[in-house]
Amino acid sequence: MKRSRLIGVTAAVGLGAYLLLWPVPVEPVAWQAAPLPAYVGVHAVNNRLAGLRQISLDGNAGPEHVVIGPDGRLYAAVEAGRILRMNPDGTALEVYAQTGGRVLGIAFDAEGQLYAADALRGLLRVDRTGQVVPVVTHYRNEPIRYADAVVIASDGRVYFSDASTRFAPSEWGGTFEASVLDILEQSSTGRVFEFDPKSGTTRLVARGFSFANGLAITADGRHLLVVETGRYRVWRIAIEARGLDIRVPESRAASSPALATVLLDNLPGFPDNLMRGLDGRIWLGFTKPRSAMVDRMGPYPRLRAMTLRLPRALWPVPPAYGHVIAFTETGQIVRDLQDPTGQYPETTAVTETAERLYVQSLHARTLGWLQQDP
Repeated sequence: MKRSRLIGVTAAVGLGAYLLLWPVPVEPVAWQAAPLPAYVGVHAVNNRLAGLRQISLDGNAGPEHVVIGPDGRLYAAVEAGRILRMNPDGTALEVYAQTGGRVLGIAFDAEGQLYAADALRGLLRVDRTGQVVPVVTHYRNEPIRYADAVVIASDGRVYFSDASTRFAPSEWGGTFEASVLDILEQSSTGRVFEFDPKSGTTRLVARGFSFANGLAITADGRHLLVVETGRYRVWRIAIEARGLDIRVPESRAASSPALATVLLDNLPGFPDNLMRGLDGRIWLGFTKPRSAMVDRMGPYPRLRAMTLRLPRALWPVPPAYGHVIAFTETGQIVRDLQDPTGQYPETTAVTETAERLYVQSLHARTLGWLQQDP
């Protein structure tokens, strides 16, 4: 009896020591999330995203970002570094380019060249023949560790996000794993850059984001909309900002109007991509709903570190839940589409045409779409 009790106590002490002391890659920072919003009002539970029609990707997975090319065809960034090209109905599917990394964002310039934010390789340019050229891989001798989204202004300047300077997907098992580590840590090292193709120079626009993600440019070309996934919000940043640290209120209010303001706050999920749609709409996707457990752990860094010592199956990753919204540049939410069953996983955003809504996804093996309402 005494022997079995001793074994039990020893095991308990060993488990406690492991949970408290075993090294983990994160150095969590305390923060306080706003109260978790309910699915009511504009976010009332609905099934408008359920029953998506499917376009086969011929064995490819993860159409994380989809754009309409100058030729009217669909271009989709998928896993294994491929950029696919297809007709709007999914026919004539082919590999347009192979980057050797994992592209998360793509955008065409006025000359028909494609810029790609590759999480493993930085900002790339793809010419009309599909040839890939690295454009920005470092900034001041520091690598671009997690290129995520890219948009191009009317004057040709290219803006892209570097989600985290702490966790590179190439070093931590992939984009999803690296994002979980960064968001659990909350060290807010995400950045947004401008690349000028004419001069070949790169400028830091803003930093201090808890996982800098999707980007869009306002219609007047004067502001960037920037998704901060780890804090459930979307920022409005003056495009003229230089090295702005959004964590410093005095820096944000350095001019009138302020260089940075929060446009959407306390969103109900983890926001991802931004895509300009029709009639002034901007589409935003949520890869996952928020987790009350994760929010409650915000003020307790040691507790968040402890979760990474658990088996991965026990990590506090929320369940699948399909959810995309559309909003205006003033922050008014005008559409909300949901699928509580989460059958189409990790909905990252929507690409809108007059006929269809193409739903992007981090891991789905098809491209989902809905017919536009008449």
